Amino acid sequence: MFDAKQVKNQLVEWVREYFEENGKDAMAVVGISGGKDSSVVAALCSEALGRERVLGLLMPRGEQPDIDVALALVEHLGIAYKVINVGEAADALLGAIGTAWPSGNEQALVNTPARIRMAALYAASACVGGRVANTCNLSEDYVGYATKYGDGAGDFSPLSHLTVTEVKAVGRELGLPSKFVDKTPIDGLCGKTDEENLGFTYATLDRYIREGLCEDAAVREKIDRMHELNLHKLRLMPSFAFDPTSEA
Repeated sequence: MFDAKQVKNQLVEWVREYFEENGKDAMAVVGISGGKDSSVVAALCSEALGRERVLGLLMPRGEQPDIDVALALVEHLGIAYKVINVGEAADALLGAIGTAWPSGNEQALVNTPARIRMAALYAASACVGGRVANTCNLSEDYVGYATKYGDGAGDFSPLSHLTVTEVKAVGRELGLPSKFVDKTPIDGLCGKTDEENLGFTYATLDRYIREGLCEDAAVREKIDRMHELNLHKLRLMPSFAFDPTSEA
């Protein structure tokens, strides 16, 4: 039932409209991992704006074994790119945190480098007069598999209402080679694949999101629990609605 061609065309038009309203001459700044999400977003922006208005930012943490895939993507799309290694910055900050909390914390170890990467994206955006692309998809967002103010941030988000399965279909419609669309998802920070971290496959999650079907009761319960616990990542920051005209 998913019409990848139609959705791809709608996404391209949506990106054009966003930049028409929020930066007619601005560049799209995309963090490039070589995975499906960043590949699809970069390809969408290239088609919508022209490749000369897309900047890819490669952000390895020290040595990145699969950085060749990210380099192959920017070459395939013909977009400009910069490499900013976040290793030293991440290690320095985590070292300082480790001094304050010697026992450590796994969430800090995983989320801090992601937030440093987002800081790098916004620094690059400031340098070129750009807008930062969020590359999260619905499947990841649904179970909170994104870092708040890290990869969950951005100025515009083309894929946040598409599941992993649907993102891949759009990628193929964009003519992206399989090595980008079907690359095993890995965050490049903790050494595990997305599905190893989640404990279930994206295919299982996507089916549950779109059809409400999951035969494994334990997995279904886990997905529901993760979704509920991480809803705060999807909502705007709560703010106190002060009315200065109201009487005490």
